[in-house]
Order: sequence, then structure tokens, then C-alpha cells
Amino acid sequence: MSADATAIAPSDLLEAAKVSKAWPFEEARKIVERVEKRGEADPVVLFETGYGPSGLPHIGTFGEVARTTMVRRAFEVLMPGVRTRLLCFSDDMDGMRKIPDNVPDRAFLEPYLHMPLTAVPNPFGGNYESFGHHNNAMLRRFLDTFGFEYEFASATDYYKSGRFDTILKRVAERYDAIMAIMLPSLGPERRATYSPFLPISPKTGRVLYVPMKKVNAADATITFDDEDGEETTIPVTGGHVKLQWKPDFGARWAALGVDFEMFGKDHGPNMGIYDRICQALGGQPPEHFVYELFLDEKGEKISKSKGNGLTIDEWLTYAPTESLALYMFQRPRQAKKLYFDVIPRAVDEYYQLLAAYPRQDWKERLGNPVWHIHGGNPPAIELPVSFALLLNLVSASHAHDKGVLWGFISRHVPGVTPENHPELDRLAGYAIRYFDDFVKPTKVFRAPDAVEAAALAALSEKLGSLDAQADGETIQNALLDVARGIERYQDHTKKSPEGGPGVSVAFFQMIYQVLLGQERGPRFGSFVALYGIDNTRELIRRALAGEDLSKD
Repeated sequence: MSADATAIAPSDLLEAAKVSKAWPFEEARKIVERVEKRGEADPVVLFETGYGPSGLPHIGTFGEVARTTMVRRAFEVLMPGVRTRLLCFSDDMDGMRKIPDNVPDRAFLEPYLHMPLTAVPNPFGGNYESFGHHNNAMLRRFLDTFGFEYEFASATDYYKSGRFDTILKRVAERYDAIMAIMLPSLGPERRATYSPFLPISPKTGRVLYVPMKKVNAADATITFDDEDGEETTIPVTGGHVKLQWKPDFGARWAALGVDFEMFGKDHGPNMGIYDRICQALGGQPPEHFVYELFLDEKGEKISKSKGNGLTIDEWLTYAPTESLALYMFQRPRQAKKLYFDVIPRAVDEYYQLLAAYPRQDWKERLGNPVWHIHGGNPPAIELPVSFALLLNLVSASHAHDKGVLWGFISRHVPGVTPENHPELDRLAGYAIRYFDDFVKPTKVFRAPDAVEAAALAALSEKLGSLDAQADGETIQNALLDVARGIERYQDHTKKSPEGGPGVSVAFFQMIYQVLLGQERGPRFGSFVALYGIDNTRELIRRALAGEDLSKD
């Protein structure tokens, strides 16, 4: 079932979109202005994303497509009826400048350094024509799984089929103008040998970084010395050359008429160069969006060749794709860590936003990330149990299969079953895998000191006085009552409802450290309601008896 996305008149939806502060709408409004200035009778708006298949696709690659799709959908609301396309362009004719760290056999690839990626043998096995074809297939596999609407384009195909011939001839014709743009951005050494054309050696098949001896615009050829020193002349058309990466950006925009492309902050300093080359070749530069880069757990930029950070498949082992899309939506101009410990929060935030959506007005809906994640039609799902609580339940119960978790869930939320709540069942499986791989190895239980032991004993006694079916709020209040009576856990900067001191977070940190071997977690009252009062009291008994809580 989906939230009713049709409960607003198209004209009202358009007016709400025109003033929405969500970043996809802000970007889409720039494209609307661009299209209106062109004044075409039947415009087609081209969105593009670029991919360098020098390594396996990582989440940053996915994020670029997801974010571009969000802008595309926002544009379609602002200009209904205007046709749009999303082209995912792979620069797979690039030479392999270094061997990626994450290939099975580095020595196998050494003879193919500087060969176009689609001419390098595939080291991963399977029926793929080349390294580049394999990596392209990995990208398409995920984009298809997620349901993106896109067209895939290969630089090798475009160069070899002649689709870039016209623009390559124009580069030859305007060679001096392009060199005038490029040379000031280069150091003295590079400037002496630079050319926007990279010939593919007819003898070795490698991509050559060599100076041009002659550029003949009349017959669209270039002359250079091949690797063996022999002077060689080849046409710039038909896949005999490719362009250096900066001219390639501008030339591709001009050749294809790209209207929107986003890229990472590392491209930001070169954006003006791309634009000027596009203009020199007779094109109009697209609208840009520069996003911040993702970082690994050490704060270093993630890299396809290093294989650091998360892969697409790794995230999807532990969480639904929608949580990944949410992480891409949030704060795109802010550098963010992209590692396993960000997953649980992203999962719970996604479902919280999804639950809020039906209760929001349309202004709020258009600012809600789930509208953008689901292209304006998010499903109606409200989880009775959060992912964080599921993780704690796995921790306390030592569950190895979903059946154990469902025993607790069904008692806590009568009538909820795996059959009528498949989304929760899916999360239960994710929680078990995530706990086993990332939480369990880091758990460190500690013994309580005398004050803590007394506090836990008092807590157990208080829990024993409650109804077995007490809800999370009732249990949480009981926990607070216990803490307020212990001087160590009184926080005089806060006030209790009765006017006395509030409760220090140290009380709940102690509970998590002693009972669950963790530093923190969700509201402990909610956890007790799910896990059961008797089970929680048994956990406390075992901790006070000095038993090993890390074992079943």
C-alpha cells in the first residue's frame, strides 16, 4: 500500500514544488529556467552521471545516480510533460594507469597497464569481455536491482561507433582554443608535452600521453611519435584516440547536449575548465551540483581502486536499499563517513520518516526524503519495533535465527507476524547479520561496582512490582524513579517532573555496559517491554552473580 500521492491537485503540487527548500527542487528549478530560456517546442532534458570503471563500483557511484534521479523527479514535477533522460556514462576507454588493490591477481594485470579498460582482460572470472565490461556489468546489476530508470553508455562504444566523430573533428579544428584553456592550468613540465588528444598506439594498443607533432584539422588526423619512436599519423575519429579527461568532460557535454551533471568536490576546481571547453566547442555547459566526498572509518576519501569504505553489496547485506538512498539524500554538501556504523541510524531514520509522511501537509511531504527516495509515491509502512531495538534484542537473547526474535515480537505486539509484516521480518534478518558481524565482536561487558550493583538490584525489584504487560513508557518511568533515588545518578542541571533533580545519562550507560556490553542504545524502557520484564530481571540476576553474559 502507498501513501496517497494523488490527494493534491497537480496545480497545487506544482506550487508547493516551486517553493520547496529540499535540495533536489532547488537544483531542478535551475534546470527549468535553462529549458525555458531555450524556448524549444518539444524539449528533451538530459541528465548525466559519469563512472570511471577503474575499480568495482562503490556506494559513491550509486549515490551519484540516486541523487541525480532525485533531481530528475523533482524537475518532472516542475515541468510536467517534458521528456527527460538519464544517461549513465562509463569512461571505460581510459587507460589502466595502476592496478587496483582489490583484484584477485595483480600480476595477471601487469602486462596490460595503460591499455584501455575495455582491452584489459577480466581478472574476476565469468563471461565478461574485459575488466571494463565486468565493472560496467557490476554497476548495471545494482542500478537494475534498485529500479533506476537510466540508459547506460560506454565511452568505448561511443568513440568506436563514430558517435563522437563530429565533436572530435571540432576539437581538431579548435585545437588552439582548447590548448589556450588547458595550458594555464598545467605545470611547466606537463605543459611542454600536453595534448587534449590521447592516441591509442596502433602497435601496442596502449593509451599514449605524448605531444602532438601535427594536428591536421582539414583531414582530422594527428601525428605523433609512437612508443618505438616511429612517427605515426592516425585519424581522430573511429576510436583511434580518446580525449584527456578534462577536455573529455566538456566535449561530451557539447556532443550530447547534457543539461545536468553532478560530481564530487574533487572535480570542483576543474569545473570552470570543463565549462569553457564545452563553450569553445559550441555547447552550453550543463547545470552543476558539487557534492562532498564520502570518507571511510579513518576519515580518508573512499576509492574504487583502494576498495576502502563500503561496497554496495556490503550495505545491502545489513540494511534495505531505501536506507542507503536516505543516506545519499541527507546533507549532500557535507562530508560524511561511509562505514558500517552509520547503517543502524540510517535504517531507523528511514522508517521514522516513512511513518511521518502520511501525517504531513504537502509542503512537508516535498521536504521529506522519502518523497524523493520513492519518486513521490512512498509506501505506507509503520514499524512496531525499531532496528536499534531489534539489535539489542539479538544481543540479549543471543538469537541466531528470526524465529527467536519473533517469539519476543509477537508477545510484545500481539497480532504482528512475519506474514502480515514482511518488512519487520526482513529487518529481523538484517539485525541478526549486523549484530553477528559488527556488534558482537566489539561487545565488552564489565562488572558493576558496589553502587551500580545496588542500583541494578533496586531496578530489578522495581521491575518486579510492575505488571508483566507494562508498556515501554511505564517501564522507562520506573527506571527513572530508581535512578533519582541514587545520588550518583542525580543530574542537578535537569529537573524531574516533581521538581527534584533529573537523571544522568550515566545511569543508562551503566545499564548498557553491564547488561549488554555496549556503550549506548535506544530507550531502555522500550527494550525491556520488548524483551520482557522477567527476562530482563534474569539478565540482572546473572550480571550480579558474575556470570558471563556474552554466552547463551
